[in-house]
Amino acid sequence: MQDEPPSFRNALRVWCKIGLLSFGGPAGQIALMQHELVEKHRWLDERSFLHALNYCMLLPGPEAQQLAIYTGWRIHGVRGGLAAGALFVLPGALLMALVSLAYMTVGRLPWVEAVFYGLKAAVLALVAAALLRLSRKVLHSWFLWVVAAASFVAIHLLGVA
Repeated sequence: MQDEPPSFRNALRVWCKIGLLSFGGPAGQIALMQHELVEKHRWLDERSFLHALNYCMLLPGPEAQQLAIYTGWRIHGVRGGLAAGALFVLPGALLMALVSLAYMTVGRLPWVEAVFYGLKAAVLALVAAALLRLSRKVLHSWFLWVVAAASFVAIHLLGVA
């Protein structure tokens, strides 16, 4: 972890990047935050990040959004939390609005359909890679892997919610 926090401007740039690249659900979003904030920039240490993630998963609501707000707050206080929370959502929302508009305009063209079909596979691969990377950091025994697999089966195959 860095001794000095990053400048607010640099933090805004990184949170905007996270907001633009965060797609595919919470596993991919959290893995991207972990990569950017812990591994690449070293603004948070691994232990603090995982503790924050555990707390965010206990709270009702979207854990990735809560984690973004928390990490922003840890780095730059209230204004950092507000900025990180807003930038986690706004860039992706604007991008999706533009992509939706483009799809409504030219979505029936065969090459556009092919691009979107390929994007589905790319997003699935990114989310799977992020999930594996994050699981290797927290599932330290075979028992934890079994619990995780049983939870997946119960939720996704048996409909337990």
